[in-house]
Amino acid sequence: MSMAFSYDSSFQDALSALKREGRYRVFADIMRERGNYPKADTYSGAGGGSKSERPITVWCSNDYLNMGQQPKVLAAMHEALDTVGAGSGGTRNISGTSHYHVELERELADLHGKEAALLFTSGFVSNDATLSTLAKILPGLIIFSDEYNHASMIEGIRHGGTVKYVFRHNDMAHLEQLLASANPAAPKLIAFESVYSMEGNFSPTNAICDLAEKYGAMTYIDEVHGVGLYGPRGAGVAARDGTMARIDIIEGTLAKAFGVMGGYIAASAKLVDCIRSFAPGFIFTTSIAPTLAAGALASIRHLKQSDVERERLAERAAALKALLISADLPMMESPSHIVPLIVGDAALCKKVADALLNDYGIYVQPINYPTVPRGTERLRFTPSPVHDDAMMQTLVAALNSVWDANRIARAA
Repeated sequence: MSMAFSYDSSFQDALSALKREGRYRVFADIMRERGNYPKADTYSGAGGGSKSERPITVWCSNDYLNMGQQPKVLAAMHEALDTVGAGSGGTRNISGTSHYHVELERELADLHGKEAALLFTSGFVSNDATLSTLAKILPGLIIFSDEYNHASMIEGIRHGGTVKYVFRHNDMAHLEQLLASANPAAPKLIAFESVYSMEGNFSPTNAICDLAEKYGAMTYIDEVHGVGLYGPRGAGVAARDGTMARIDIIEGTLAKAFGVMGGYIAASAKLVDCIRSFAPGFIFTTSIAPTLAAGALASIRHLKQSDVERERLAERAAALKALLISADLPMMESPSHIVPLIVGDAALCKKVADALLNDYGIYVQPINYPTVPRGTERLRFTPSPVHDDAMMQTLVAALNSVWDANRIARAA
C-alpha cells in the first residue's frame, strides 16, 4: 500500500521556515484617502474586519509624486470609464487595442526619443517578456547583468535560457573584464537599472554606454524608479545623463511616478515589433484597461510640462535625510529620492515596522531577504511632495523611540 504524499505538510513546512526567519510577509490592509495622501485608514480583523481607530501615514508608497491623486489623472480615468467602459475586452490582437493604448504608446516613444513603445500589464511582465524574448530572437546572446538587478530582470534572463554573466554592482572594471573575455562575434546585451530601489543609488549610464559601444553590445535600462522623476520632461536618469539616445531599450513603469499601473518598453520600431510579435507575455494577455491607459497618458503629459513635483520631491527627500542624519539613525547613503534605514536583522526589522504601525500610526514596510541580502535588512522610506515637516518630525521621533526600545545600533 503506497503512502499518499502530504501536500499540506509540505506547504506548512515552507511557511514555517519563512516565519522562523522573520521573512513571512503580512499585508497591511489600507484604504488611501482620495485627495489626502499620505493619509490612509487601516483595517484589522480576518478578511478585512472593522476599521481601526488609528489613521496612518504612508511612508513606503511608490506613488512617488502623488500622481495617483492628481486631478487631471482622475478626470481622464473618469472620462475613459464613461466613454468606453471598464475593461479592454481582449488581448491587443483580439479587440483589446483601444485608441487610448495607441496614444499612450506614441506618448511614451516621444518621452524617450525612440521610434516606438509597447505596453505591458506591469513592469515585471515588461522585463520578463522582453528579456526572455530577446534571448530567443538573438541566437547565442550573452547577457551581462548587474548583481542588484530586479527580480523581474533576473527571471526574464533565466526564462530566456541564454548565457549570462553577473557583474558586481556598478563595477565597470568587472563588467569590462567580462565583456573582454566573451566571444567577440556573439550578440551581447548589458542589462542594468537607472535607480536601484533598495539602495537608492544610480547606475553610471555614460560608462556603461561607453563599454557597450567598445564591445558591440546592446544596452537595456530599467528606468522604473527613474521615469517621471529625473531628466528633462521626466524622461528618466538616462535623459538626465545625456545617454538616452545611446541606450537601445528603455523599460519603465506606469505604476510609480506616473501613479497608475502598467509597464512598457521604448526602442527602435523593428525591435518593438519583434517583441510585439514573439513575446508570449505580451501576446497572450488581456491589455490594460482603457481607464488605466487614459490615466497614465494624462500623468505623462502633465509631468512632461511640470517640474514642480520633481523639485518638491527632491527637497522633501533631502529634508528627511538631514533629519535622520541629525538623529544618528543608520541611513544608507542615497543620492536619490529613496531613503533606506538599516536594521540588519529580519525578525527585528519586522518588529520595528510593526511597532511603528501599531504604536505610532506610521506605515513603512520591512525589506528582508531575498529582496535584499541577509544582514542588510532595512526600512525603505519614500517621501513624496506632500510629506510635510510635521510628518517628518513625527516620524523621526517615533524612530528614536523604537530604536531605543529595541537597543538598535545608531550610526557610527
